[in-house]
Amino acid sequence: MKIVIVGAEAAGASAAAKAKRLAPEAEIIVYEQSEIVSFGACGLPYFLANHFDDTGYMISRTVSQFARSGITVKTNHQVLAVDPAVRVLTVRNLHTGEQETRFYDRLMIATGAAPIKPPIENLHRKNVFTLKTMEDGLAVKQAAQSQTVKNVVIVGAGFIGLEVAEAMMHLGKDVRLIQLDERIMADVFDREITEVLEKEIIAAGISLHLQETVKAVTGAEQAAGVLTDKGEYPADLVIVAAGVKPNTAFLQNTGLAMLKNGAIIIDQSGRTNLPDIYAAGDCATVPHRITGENAYIPLATTANKIGRIVGENLAGKDSQFPGTLGSAAVRVLEAEAGRTGITEKDAVKAGIPYGSVFIKDKNHSNYLPGQSDIFVKLIYHKETRKLLGGQTAGRYGAAFRANVLATAVWNGMTIEELGMLDLFYAPPFSRPWDVLNIAANAVKE
Repeated sequence: MKIVIVGAEAAGASAAAKAKRLAPEAEIIVYEQSEIVSFGACGLPYFLANHFDDTGYMISRTVSQFARSGITVKTNHQVLAVDPAVRVLTVRNLHTGEQETRFYDRLMIATGAAPIKPPIENLHRKNVFTLKTMEDGLAVKQAAQSQTVKNVVIVGAGFIGLEVAEAMMHLGKDVRLIQLDERIMADVFDREITEVLEKEIIAAGISLHLQETVKAVTGAEQAAGVLTDKGEYPADLVIVAAGVKPNTAFLQNTGLAMLKNGAIIIDQSGRTNLPDIYAAGDCATVPHRITGENAYIPLATTANKIGRIVGENLAGKDSQFPGTLGSAAVRVLEAEAGRTGITEKDAVKAGIPYGSVFIKDKNHSNYLPGQSDIFVKLIYHKETRKLLGGQTAGRYGAAFRANVLATAVWNGMTIEELGMLDLFYAPPFSRPWDVLNIAANAVKE
């Protein structure tokens, strides 16, 4: 059996390893357009901040390690086209320019996503970057080390934008964060939580611009500033973090079902609508555990998990992915936040009769140093009383509490059950009634 996987990052690498363990006799070939495989881009902001210098920490498996397990990985190979009718791929060697064709019995698309480049003039100027690949990280880090780089403008206030803002503050830069929407992370958190984060961002000295559009980068050859619809600001370094889009343009004529943004639609087995073609990771949708929708939630956790499922199915099994809750967290300097399940916006869109509660409490006992505010928002089904989603924000201990909420949502716990959940009490970590218990018990209707 010939298994071909296109893409060797989280989903593709996980699938290849699992398929080989279950079907050792299968011939598995992985094509990767870059030189690096099993790369975790989530570490890049912390690499920029000099929390570590060894880029190997962001690579979980090398080409030689794959080879030792019997998997052929061809780096610097770009898949140009897929012909599902005859099960053939056209591949170009980026070093030599030569092309080859490859037959497959089963195919997996795991090509990930690319940074969105908004319609901003002069993005080709020196010291203007996106942050997605190892090469991006090395280039940004080199630029940021220069003593001449003092003013940094970050376009986009999602996960990467906020984490890069923290990294640049850590390096002593003057940071300006410009966001098109009326608030940061509007697709991830509800307003009450983003307001907490925005206050922390401003208090830390970051200039936060909301509902502002960057029009152009100024400077003759190198970035000198940015021009927006509201003003002009100095910028020695510009980082565009406006989100990502699936790397699926080469598949447009294959008949694969996709969302409008190009994400390949898959079922709970990772199968597409075409025979023996699977997909996973940032190039594909993911079944949502609460809404049942084909959601586009590009997260490394989900990519690895569905990659494992696809690997099992490439080897002949019929495994099912149980769905995502989109659980995620972010830290910006002293602030942190976590989320799981659905937001109010999601509930409205899905037509779910929901209720919500938002509270402020303390993270631990008041007689120990370091006590701070912690905020919790819960979304629940008004009829079944089941918890549908939750968000937390604050300082130490805030984000990890979202993992408890994820467990509660995953297992269909009710608000009443969460209110009496036996969470530990110890003065350095919590109060006798944990903030999650208090939030649940605050629901009155």
